[in-house]
Amino acid sequence: MTTYDRPADTRVVIIGAGVVGAALADELTARGWTHVTVVDQGDLPAPGGSSSHAPGLVFQANSSRTMTQLARYTVDKLNGLDVDGEPCFLPVGGLEIATTPERERELWRRHGWLTAAGVESRILSADETAAAYPLLDRGRVLAGLSIPTDGLAKAVRAVDAQTRQAAARGAVLLPRHEVLSITVDDGRVSGVVTDHGELPADVVVCCAGIWGPKVAAMVGLTLPLVPLAHQLARTGPVPALAGAAREATLPILRHQDEDLYYREDGERLVVGYYGHKAMPVRAQDIAAWSAEASTPMPSVLDFTPADFEPAWAETQALLPATRETSVADGINGLFSFTTDNLPLIGESPTVSGFWVAEAVWVTHSAGVGRAVAELLVDGYCSSFDLHECDLNRFVEHQLAPAYVMARSCRNFDEVYDILHPLEPAVDLRPIRTSPFYSRQQALGAYFLEANGWERPQWYDANADLVAGRDIVEPDAWAAQHWSPIVAAEAQVTRERVAMYDMTALMRLEVTGPGSVEFLQRLVTGNVAKSVGSVTYCLLLDDDGGIRSDITVARLTADSFQIGVNGHLDLDWLSRRLPADGSVQVRDVTPGTCCIGLWGPRARDVLAPLTDADISATGLKYFRAARFDVGTVPVTALRMSYVGELGWELYTSADHGAALWDALWDAGQEHGVIAAGRGAFNSLRLEKGYRSFGTDMTFEHDPYEAGLGFAVRLEKEEFVGREAVAKRKDNVGRALTCLTLTDPADHVLGKEPVLAGDRTIGYVTSAAYGYTIGRGVAYAWLPVEHAAVGTALTIRYFDRDVPAVVSAEPLVDPDMTRIRA
Repeated sequence: MTTYDRPADTRVVIIGAGVVGAALADELTARGWTHVTVVDQGDLPAPGGSSSHAPGLVFQANSSRTMTQLARYTVDKLNGLDVDGEPCFLPVGGLEIATTPERERELWRRHGWLTAAGVESRILSADETAAAYPLLDRGRVLAGLSIPTDGLAKAVRAVDAQTRQAAARGAVLLPRHEVLSITVDDGRVSGVVTDHGELPADVVVCCAGIWGPKVAAMVGLTLPLVPLAHQLARTGPVPALAGAAREATLPILRHQDEDLYYREDGERLVVGYYGHKAMPVRAQDIAAWSAEASTPMPSVLDFTPADFEPAWAETQALLPATRETSVADGINGLFSFTTDNLPLIGESPTVSGFWVAEAVWVTHSAGVGRAVAELLVDGYCSSFDLHECDLNRFVEHQLAPAYVMARSCRNFDEVYDILHPLEPAVDLRPIRTSPFYSRQQALGAYFLEANGWERPQWYDANADLVAGRDIVEPDAWAAQHWSPIVAAEAQVTRERVAMYDMTALMRLEVTGPGSVEFLQRLVTGNVAKSVGSVTYCLLLDDDGGIRSDITVARLTADSFQIGVNGHLDLDWLSRRLPADGSVQVRDVTPGTCCIGLWGPRARDVLAPLTDADISATGLKYFRAARFDVGTVPVTALRMSYVGELGWELYTSADHGAALWDALWDAGQEHGVIAAGRGAFNSLRLEKGYRSFGTDMTFEHDPYEAGLGFAVRLEKEEFVGREAVAKRKDNVGRALTCLTLTDPADHVLGKEPVLAGDRTIGYVTSAAYGYTIGRGVAYAWLPVEHAAVGTALTIRYFDRDVPAVVSAEPLVDPDMTRIRA
């Protein structure tokens, strides 16, 4: 993050005057940063990018809580803006319809997301749905999801309103200024060169939308973004809409079963279509704005009527009134897609002061403007959890052009599809495989993908373990990417011993004479302990929010192995390295591998393979040691994410297969199995282990998350210490363990939690607890509802599932098994 001692003097150049650039200029100047310049190659307020032709539909429902919150802020802000009395938002509401039983069930899931995020919505019957949108063929509709606060953003008008406010506070608007290059001095931006000269800058923010990759390349930054054409057509007058006094009165409509959406335009309808093939365009090939061009809208490509024919046939079937008109005109408009359907927000890892706010649609634009303004002014974002959107979340292979193109196009194809939370990628696989891959294939592993790694969910070789076990079958939705083998693997781990492939867990190496001091300044725990110590601790932001939870193993006096949650942690540490070169941070994941050997017989398996003392006193819980397993050199960490005796055993990739074989062969007499991620997730929740990014994120502090034990306030200094100390005694919510009352029930996560008929929280992680024989869910709740024994309900699709607050951990609360 970047902060400044004199924020009012910071010179900011925003490249791009669409809805995002305009929102950022407004939000920055509102916070007192008045040395703001907005440049765009086009005219204002319609400079020719995606904002200038966007249909403006704002639907707040999203599987990402952050995206819903960004949309909520956008709705609230645009509702309060106008241009000369003309509103920037038309609050007509939103309506999503179901024409299949599968979509009807999906509407209940989406209703749950909205309810959990505090957005009003309601499931409508078929009759209510038809009444809400009279153009519908009642016979085609099964149900609807109504969101009263959705509506139409007038994107060009929103640009005008926000840039006017920014200019009134001192911002300079420079239309018809094409950016030619960005000046970088000693690793920091210093200016933006346009066709009218150079603009000095301390901070440059790229809000160039579909041109974003082209601008980012000026500083050597790869943006995983692809501009894709999306069809938008306008009908002739629809007799049923004749005499419309306003632009729109009916709710905006989504018919996701057929990749369609609709909005009124007076007596006409605007029809958007995602059902055609992906039409990618290279950012470098998009024309620049030109006053002399036949159309001053470079983001608009020629309409391809043949691609729209299925959409028009379906439209006439769904909305019979359109049979009395025709398609009058249309465009293939360019929008930004990313590899994971989320925005790109953050600072370049290599060029200080160069920021991006990209792949942002109108729906989330004002929220992203606020978020980036907070990052720049305060050094952190207090309004939104941005970990999903951080520019630096990607590992190297995810920036490869072939990957970016394939996955972005796939996201276009699936934009309205019903996707299960575990839905695996189907293309570009495998990308990353551990040294155990061939062994896992031989055991019939069912693979899902984790950060590019092929990771087993279960093994068909364990199918015979299911017999004789009382295993609850989940409903059809929860049973996707599930097998009863998952239950058997979890139970056998508790009974005997299992091998888990932990290679996908990212590992960093921190070395150098300054490494102890460096880590002490950044983590909440004390890592200045003896060689062989392992410390569970946190990375905090300046406001005391959790950036990540990590394990730090001290392997020598000046070298550490750190288990982290992803590339964001590497970026966080790398930005804070001392300038004197006394510390180095390196990602060692690709060249290493890891087996988690866990279960009550784990020591029986490992002991004959090594001369090291791995007894309970020889290698204590949360200690590390280096020794040989047969001929394989390993780094062993005595810790367990499944709550059983055992070790994480790390070695280099070239020794991986030999390590697997040695443990596998030695474990046969003890009933060893290979187990997958399905069992792992069940076991970790029974033990109460949190998962960053799911259970807690940037918006939560350690005391709320039940991780106060990992904070050592007696340390003189660490990032976030002062802020988190103030939050310690002001906890208003808690991450809480719930168990489902009925052993036959399941939930999956992201559902709302209710006390009576009032929504009070939401589920984070959930799984079936095969040891305790009932479902487990962790949820964020107000502290007054988090007392053990409190009866609550979880809204799972259209059903209320009874649950009770339970003491954690659910298994081995005295830690006797794990410390054995």
